[in-house]
Amino acid sequence: MPTTAPHALADVTASDSTLRRFLHGLPGVDAVGLEARAASLGTRSIKTTAKAYAIDLAISMVDLTTLEGADTPGKVRALGAKAVHPDPTDRTTPATAAVCVYPDMVATAKAAVAGSSVKVASVATAFPAGRAALDVKLADVREAVSAGADEIDMVIDRGAFLAGNYLKVYDEITAVKEASGAARLKVIFETGELSTYDNIRRASWLGMLAGADFIKTSTGKVAVNATPANTLLMLEAVRDFRAQTGVQVGVKPAGGIRTSKDAIKFLVLVNETAGADWLDNHWFRFGASSLLNDLLMQRQKLATGRYSGPDYVTVD
Repeated sequence: MPTTAPHALADVTASDSTLRRFLHGLPGVDAVGLEARAASLGTRSIKTTAKAYAIDLAISMVDLTTLEGADTPGKVRALGAKAVHPDPTDRTTPATAAVCVYPDMVATAKAAVAGSSVKVASVATAFPAGRAALDVKLADVREAVSAGADEIDMVIDRGAFLAGNYLKVYDEITAVKEASGAARLKVIFETGELSTYDNIRRASWLGMLAGADFIKTSTGKVAVNATPANTLLMLEAVRDFRAQTGVQVGVKPAGGIRTSKDAIKFLVLVNETAGADWLDNHWFRFGASSLLNDLLMQRQKLATGRYSGPDYVTVD
């Protein structure tokens, strides 16, 4: 598991000035080149057995999510059952990676997926805005962990980051990492609010230096969420971080990925950028719910040669 400030880069987090110097010393992002490469990789054609493999892989990478004020225990139990057996008529369908819920629903979700491989993830740290005092955020994390969360999805303080208070953001991530205990930590940047690709690159390295197990694009609660370009940039960051430190960090695009075609494009990005080591749900996830339904319908189409209609899958 990642450790805070891996030895190869430990000195860059020694002070606010050294951290700022490091982050602003990262190579600038060629926005045109980044978007062109993401678009080019998105044109790759995946067919027949490779497509079937990719669909099953994508299903196994989904964090099936419900993060609404109207969430009920019944809804969470139903989501947990769907995560364990996405297609009850075909038990060869892989389970999803996790169910993601608010901290007060963790115990319910944990009971719903008991005995399966499905993890329970919980958003925390005053999700989605992240506007709360640190002790409140840490209490949020500890509540989720004590209820049995296997993973914590935290949001960074975007206001502090955009103001250049990088050490404050770093210290907050390390405190959340400590409070998470054995739970894996996903650090959400809300890339749609970071304004520039350079900021997304800096946030990626900042999160990894602070001990993130995953870096995650977004909450799914703003206008701009995961895109091929910002995900490609984050994949480059985890690839380069492992090359420099030996520490592997996962990536989770979230929000706006709705179709099997979209998911497969993202898997191509993973393979061609970070490499096959990331083609596993331990290192790559989709933050989505509606995506799963389309994956299931496409899987059925490959098996039978026809679509089963919109009532084939449950409505989340």
